[in-house]
Amino acid sequence: MLSFEEKKRIIESFPELTRKEVSLGRVNYHYEESTQEKKTVVYHLHPNGNGFVYGGLLSGRETDDRGMINIRDSSEEELRALVQASIRSLAPKTQSEQAVAGDVSHEERWIGPDNQTLLLIEEDDLWYVYSGLNLEMAFDTYDEAEAYLKEEGFARP
Repeated sequence: MLSFEEKKRIIESFPELTRKEVSLGRVNYHYEESTQEKKTVVYHLHPNGNGFVYGGLLSGRETDDRGMINIRDSSEEELRALVQASIRSLAPKTQSEQAVAGDVSHEERWIGPDNQTLLLIEEDDLWYVYSGLNLEMAFDTYDEAEAYLKEEGFARP
């Protein structure tokens, strides 16, 4: 298990997070640029090593009823990946994502090798995969698009 100081060092390596002292020696870290009402990425990091990372918008992650994931026993790699995914889930759309997606009914970010981001969008009963402004693929169903993305090494943050 990582110590409180080790966890703080890892979390503070993300310059987009702002440290907020709370009671009993605990620390929260906020992402002020969040497009969601939620701004807290790390919640109640405690000197005993316990704490939580917000994962309410992450798929495939087990969360509590507040959308939090316990990080007590996380390794450095796990903690770093989880904090990065949490920030990404709260981040504003890039200009190319906004240009491509606009106000569609369903969209998802998928992250792949070398942190490449693809956008999966449902429009006119089809599923489109975009890399920036470029259309990569089109599919008839969500399942087909999901299978393709997973096959190519992508996952939802």
